[in-house]
Amino acid sequence: MTTEMTTEKRPPASPLGPLPPLRKVAEYTGEPGCIAAARAFADGFLQQLAAEWLAVLPARTEQDVRLVVSELVTNADRHSDGPYVLELEGCARWLAVTVYDGNAVGPLLYARDPARVGGHGMEIVHALCHRVTVESVPVGKRIRAEFLLDEGADAS
Repeated sequence: MTTEMTTEKRPPASPLGPLPPLRKVAEYTGEPGCIAAARAFADGFLQQLAAEWLAVLPARTEQDVRLVVSELVTNADRHSDGPYVLELEGCARWLAVTVYDGNAVGPLLYARDPARVGGHGMEIVHALCHRVTVESVPVGKRIRAEFLLDEGADAS
């Protein structure tokens, strides 16, 4: 079962400062179809990001984002008990895929080994993203994967 949480709408342009990034959040329970639903959720986010922020999203970038969403949600689905949360946020220069789950144990990043069967998920995420962070949070962990959409951008 998927529960889409509130979407923060961008406020009108303000002379007081920059606009907050587009942010969408969804919660998944681990029922069949959650991973496909997360990819579809990401597709909708990417369309909205392109329309509202005029973000340039080459087909390759869109594929990479879908793959990272799929890998992180699959890990949360396999290794945590209970619901997990997918948060997508971005602007014209960067976007981030963040997954929160209830398992405090961080993911394993194995050394590259093409002969190994399985265990390549985090290797793929690290290869596709500008930065990947794993943090402990009170309910488990947070994994954030960042993409730069503009060469001069800084996702911090």
